[in-house]
Amino acid sequence: MLRLSFTTSVEAPLTVAFDVAEALGGPWPAELQPVSAARPEREQRAGVVRGGRLTLTRRFTATAAGTRVEDQVEWAAGPLARLLGRRRLERAVRAHLDGYVVAAERRALDVLQVVGAAVVDEGRVLVAQRSGGPFDGLWEFPGGKVEPGEPQLAALVRECREELGVTVEPGAFVGEVLLDGVVGGGAPGASTLRVWTARLVEGDPVAHEHAQLRWVRAGELDALDWIPADRPLLPALRPYL
Repeated sequence: MLRLSFTTSVEAPLTVAFDVAEALGGPWPAELQPVSAARPEREQRAGVVRGGRLTLTRRFTATAAGTRVEDQVEWAAGPLARLLGRRRLERAVRAHLDGYVVAAERRALDVLQVVGAAVVDEGRVLVAQRSGGPFDGLWEFPGGKVEPGEPQLAALVRECREELGVTVEPGAFVGEVLLDGVVGGGAPGASTLRVWTARLVEGDPVAHEHAQLRWVRAGELDALDWIPADRPLLPALRPYL
């Protein structure tokens, strides 16, 4: 069994990284057929390539820069085929990944994203209560939509200025969560929420767009009634409090 591993970084959210990978298939799209998928974290394909059973497993992980894509190739071929085919296999996978990165980053430009700020101060995090709409009364991290062509961290700073009247400095990447609905008129389930910690640089937070603001500690997080997108990020946030 020949095993090869490849790691690729792409400046695209999880959904885009996954969907483009699934659309392109593998380096041998005619031979590899889908086996399983768990969007947007994992997909697997398999088929017969050059006389041996080949399985391609892809895993997608959110990072501050976008998405890390880990490819593992397992090729069950004879010793001679593995010896003669290893380099050809590596070249095919790397060429495929180069094209994949270009396609995913181009597609990411058309998908509207949402960013959030977990503003941390002295072991507390600032949370905001929604006012109106389907999530009226629920709690969230301040933030909003990224404008076309706007860097995500610039959008985070802008949203905090507009919603809270403060200047913040982004910190550590907390995580990314799939948004199931339509965002900004895009396709359902195409967008994600990406959250960073942030620290106050200037100003005192004021609820310009929310019902109220509250500073809470780690032990108080679970008691709040969160919007569905933000609750999965609480375990990743706790170490920063």
